Amino acid sequence: MKYCLLGGAGVFALHTAKLLLEKKETELVVSIGRNQVKNQAFTIGVGKNDKRYIYKPCHIVYEQDFLFEYFEEFKPDYIINFAALAYATSWDKSFRYYDTNVTAVSKIVEFLLNKNYLKKFVQVGTSELYGPVSEPADEKYPLNPTSPYAVSKLAADMHLESMYNVKKFPMNIIRPSNGYGSGQLLYRIIPKAALMILKGQKFPLEGGGKVKKSFMHCRDIAEAIYAVLKDGKMGEIYNAGVDKPVSMRNLVEIVCKILNKDFEESVNITEGRVGEDKQYWLNSKKLFNDTGWQPKIGLEEGIEETVNWVKKNIESFENENLSFNLRA
Repeated sequence: MKYCLLGGAGVFALHTAKLLLEKKETELVVSIGRNQVKNQAFTIGVGKNDKRYIYKPCHIVYEQDFLFEYFEEFKPDYIINFAALAYATSWDKSFRYYDTNVTAVSKIVEFLLNKNYLKKFVQVGTSELYGPVSEPADEKYPLNPTSPYAVSKLAADMHLESMYNVKKFPMNIIRPSNGYGSGQLLYRIIPKAALMILKGQKFPLEGGGKVKKSFMHCRDIAEAIYAVLKDGKMGEIYNAGVDKPVSMRNLVEIVCKILNKDFEESVNITEGRVGEDKQYWLNSKKLFNDTGWQPKIGLEEGIEETVNWVKKNIESFENENLSFNLRA
């Protein structure tokens, strides 16, 4: 089987590529990302010395001619779209989120219509389109996106649903929990906290860390995606999450525990993020019932894996950006 991963340099795609390369039936994994990878720490060694792995830098908005040429050259059986502008504070230059998350997706899908080589297109969605919830949201839960980012992801999902219903475009949508793991960009909470605390700097904990989200290791997300690829019913949407959400404060407390650091001495409480949803929580029974998937990696185990990756590569992170940088 041949796979193409869009957004191929991101942490979800890295762990998915690693999983796919462990499968004997995998002939080829082509990862397509918008940048050349400059810091090898962020590849986590995926595809090293494996001729079945190819990485191609290509911008899915501005270089679609190259992207479509890659589709025709490699003829993947499965395409997984991780590519997205994905940050909740999306009110600044929100049009860029729509360019990437909606318009680019619609053009890709239209190009792929009636391509005989394509068995399935999997869109990686988000739990954020359910908005803040007080109970685990299943796939029929009322949709309540509260940011341009979440609205753009919902629009893409709805477009894909319509293309399946009318044109029979072979697709699934998976809406995973918040992911983390080795290889994650350093503006995300777990690697950022680990790096700052290791360097003796205080981590800015927004709003005291009261917000709760469902955090799942990217290996479990990769397993969920693979389950949808192989056993998901065509055209269906699947949530993939853990049983309970966790507060941002608790995440940082676990990082401190792993590093044997005092929590109170390691953080500064800062203002909360404007408009941030208070809790994300998913019901994943449908995915379990259809495929048998369940998350396997416990929170402390997964955070320790991520912290150890930061420790191992700390010298190479000297010039890395710890803040989100909006780019097209």
